[in-house]
Amino acid sequence: MAARVLLRRSLAGASAVPCLPPSGGLALRGLASSASRPREDSWLKSLFVRKVDPRKDAHSNLLAKRETSSLYKLQIHLWRYEGGYPALNEVMNKLRQNKEFTEFRKERGNMLLSRKNQLLLEFSFWNEPVPRAGPNIYELRSYQLRPGTMIEWGNYWARAIRFRQDNNEAVGGFFSQIGQLYMVHHLWAYKDLQTREDIRNAAWHKPGWDELVYYTVPLIQEMESRIMIPLKISPLQ
Repeated sequence: MAARVLLRRSLAGASAVPCLPPSGGLALRGLASSASRPREDSWLKSLFVRKVDPRKDAHSNLLAKRETSSLYKLQIHLWRYEGGYPALNEVMNKLRQNKEFTEFRKERGNMLLSRKNQLLLEFSFWNEPVPRAGPNIYELRSYQLRPGTMIEWGNYWARAIRFRQDNNEAVGGFFSQIGQLYMVHHLWAYKDLQTREDIRNAAWHKPGWDELVYYTVPLIQEMESRIMIPLKISPLQ
């Protein structure tokens, strides 16, 4: 599901300057990430290392709906496989035996310079992508998280998603299982770019949204925003 893409990138690297949280006081994350005196203050840094409780479950089991329900493939085309990995395997086997598709794939390969796939699970607290009437534009916001922070991200966004439901803009939220790991994708629908700006600005007037943003930003290594216009064949219009 996509044709023309407008691309905007931004990096969210660690800052060496302490920041103030919404409630005031010194942010320990800023102090712990300071690199001004790596040897002399290493004993101080160790006091503020994030402690993670050991778990026996993978984050895919803790954050996703049942893996047997749906699996998604992201190619900027978003494919849904109801039934998880067995459904994906069944589709791939049928395609490999389809002469017309194998000829198409060969011709398609001659047009491509690069190609990247990801297999994704959907967050349990997000909406499921369902067909919707248009016209809409879609924003795909992709986040490369720091390894080990997926559970923390999910805990914050399970609350944050409540601030973004008023205009039915939340389409789907996914995290990677195969491909580039610790990747999160949020898919939003808007009438146009001005509507997008108005809705995003309105979120900052809701008590609690700024605090959730404050605590999730340090989890991000890199983020990317794509504005996509659906093809006529897409169920998302």
